[in-house]
Amino acid sequence: MSVETRSVLTAVLAAVVAVAGFTGVLPLAAVSAVLVLVLALGWPGLAALPFTPGAGAVVALGGLGSVAAVTFTPEQPYLQHLALVLAAAVVLAFVNEMLRRDGRLRMVESVSGTVAGTVLAVCVTGWVATARLDGGEELVVAGAVALALGSACVALRGRTWLVYLLTVAAATAGGTLVGWLLPTVQLVAGTVLGLGVGILVTALHALFDRLPALERRLPALAVVVLPVTVSGVLVYVAGRVLAV
Repeated sequence: MSVETRSVLTAVLAAVVAVAGFTGVLPLAAVSAVLVLVLALGWPGLAALPFTPGAGAVVALGGLGSVAAVTFTPEQPYLQHLALVLAAAVVLAFVNEMLRRDGRLRMVESVSGTVAGTVLAVCVTGWVATARLDGGEELVVAGAVALALGSACVALRGRTWLVYLLTVAAATAGGTLVGWLLPTVQLVAGTVLGLGVGILVTALHALFDRLPALERRLPALAVVVLPVTVSGVLVYVAGRVLAV
């Protein structure tokens, strides 16, 4: 899958998140769950983990459990149960190693890679938690618009440093524009959020773009959804610290 295709798909997913976030918490939670499943399918291959089925199951269970916990927590802080979910995921990561029958080669890499994938999956809960805040739907839209514009710019051809600069600028401009248009999103919050999303998109692109695993479909799809899942944390931080 080419970098242009991956970038466009990420932008489309960001638009889906924006629509779901503006519709309500439950549609956004459903979209988040789908993102978790896609990441769980592709992450073991992307990280070259030795026991793919078990690692994918741990990532999926950790991510889906976190989405459910944030969605149905009755009062703030909505992320209060994530520590329990992550602790259970770490235990499952060790259980996964106990179930291996291949001599448990590269066990440290397997455990650390599985836990890392789970943490990345859990980050998607930031979208849901933000949508549950007062005025959070507009902040979700701001973050998603910044992500869509930044991801679309990664598909441009040109010098690497110039493409990255345009990516950060476009994401910052998108967040700033939404912050200016929507009264519940402060201008500073929109600008800082857009800047953070732009830096995140460029960092993930620089980190994963040259991996040989991207020639396969599932790892490539994992890279497609990674910016969307990880951006959830940035959106929530912007909502808690700057906008609310």
